[in-house]
Amino acid sequence: MKQPGHNKKAVVLLSGGLDSATVLACARAEGFDCYALSFDYGQRHRAELNASKNVAAALSVTEHKIATIDLAQFGGSALTDKAIAVPHVASEGIPVTYVPARNTVFLSFALAWAEVLKSQDIYIGVNAVDYSGYPDCRPEYIAAYETMANLATRAGVEGHKLSVHTPLINLSKAEIIRLGMRHGIDYAMTVSCYSASDEGRACGQCDSCRLRARGFADAGVPDPTQYL
Repeated sequence: MKQPGHNKKAVVLLSGGLDSATVLACARAEGFDCYALSFDYGQRHRAELNASKNVAAALSVTEHKIATIDLAQFGGSALTDKAIAVPHVASEGIPVTYVPARNTVFLSFALAWAEVLKSQDIYIGVNAVDYSGYPDCRPEYIAAYETMANLATRAGVEGHKLSVHTPLINLSKAEIIRLGMRHGIDYAMTVSCYSASDEGRACGQCDSCRLRARGFADAGVPDPTQYL
């Protein structure tokens, strides 16, 4: 990790996937000292956490924390309940891979750390174009969360407005990949698969894998993903 500089600080949610790596690169390119926040939340595999460490190191974050919370105790999602299979076909409506309230929980942790750091900027890689239909990836959700954050914090009450940045929210997956390539991201170190192996090899069949593969194809960029 690099030493803090004289730039403004940003807390960046970093899952280890393609989108979050791109968001981290965007925040860094905008001149922020980046504080990356990942979560060990009871997900199906740890490959994405290993990927988050690699991405954080490669992009020279100032600090990287992995917060431990247990969303698996509630279950309700194929990503936190091993009794629910990850689907290999597209589904209608909100899929079983949606983790109840996950982004709200994650953003709340990011908000707490941002207050401690005296940071007014949080970055999250939500996307409302090529995504799986999750309700907590929509622009209206982010706007509502930002409003709440400024009502619920000392910083907000004292006039230090907090902003939740979503630079990918209106981009296609191909556009996200092209953006990341301009920032020099090696997407081979990222893991997006819902049921990746311990080594980070992707299944190639889940919704996340399909969106990722189509993004590379549409971008005209070789797919560096290692598949099972």
